[in-house]
Amino acid sequence: MALLHVNFFSDVLGMSMNMDVILPQRTKGQIGMKGNSRGEKYPVLYLLHGMSDDHTIWQRRTSIERYVSELGIAVVMPSVHLSFYTDMKYGLNYWTFISQELPTICREFFPNMSDRREDTFVAGLSMGGYGALKLGLRASDTFGAVACLSGALDMVASLKGGAISDPSGVFRNIFGSVEEMVDSEEDLMAVAGRLKESGKPLPKVYIWCGTEDFLYEHNLTAKRRLMELGYDLTYEESAGDHQWCYWDEKIQRVLEWLPL
Repeated sequence: MALLHVNFFSDVLGMSMNMDVILPQRTKGQIGMKGNSRGEKYPVLYLLHGMSDDHTIWQRRTSIERYVSELGIAVVMPSVHLSFYTDMKYGLNYWTFISQELPTICREFFPNMSDRREDTFVAGLSMGGYGALKLGLRASDTFGAVACLSGALDMVASLKGGAISDPSGVFRNIFGSVEEMVDSEEDLMAVAGRLKESGKPLPKVYIWCGTEDFLYEHNLTAKRRLMELGYDLTYEESAGDHQWCYWDEKIQRVLEWLPL
């Protein structure tokens, strides 16, 4: 594998940004690890961070490079700050950045990266789980499969019910009021219904959440909603709360599940 630390400029955000990128490499002499390359355009997994983290977190808390070494895929880990992958009510257009600009930049920088929907995947944890499902639902022409680990999948219910509090007004700056979120493009349960009605392709979806996680009930809501709508959903749960020992394990399950 090759690991690249990429500093680049975003026209959408008007500032320099960061991403770490793992690229497949066929190797024979590495001790304890075998690298693989498909010898053709390779699939790509966009791997998204949570609200307290950045583009380095998946490498610091998991062995993601080792996990993908024999799969022949690229992994793109971008930084989006505390944006919830959203064109913010009072802030910058991180949704436009992540859904449109970043895939274009990656394909320009790495021309062997596939641009086929069937080869383009996204996964994330917590805030990144929200971002991953949003990309799957709102950019389904780009992303063919999406995986959410402990995802904040129903932000309307989370903010209304107090599962996520907002004493500093961070979420109001991102989304506006909860009332404004209902049935908006940030209300993923509503977006899932509109995508189904549109006739556009639906992504394959994987969801895992720990049964002791503070977001567990809202993951159950997402499960019920997606099943009701007829999505190709793989839902799993097990004992656990909101921490990295579970996400390190479950990202390996996600890699097994991806349609490579």
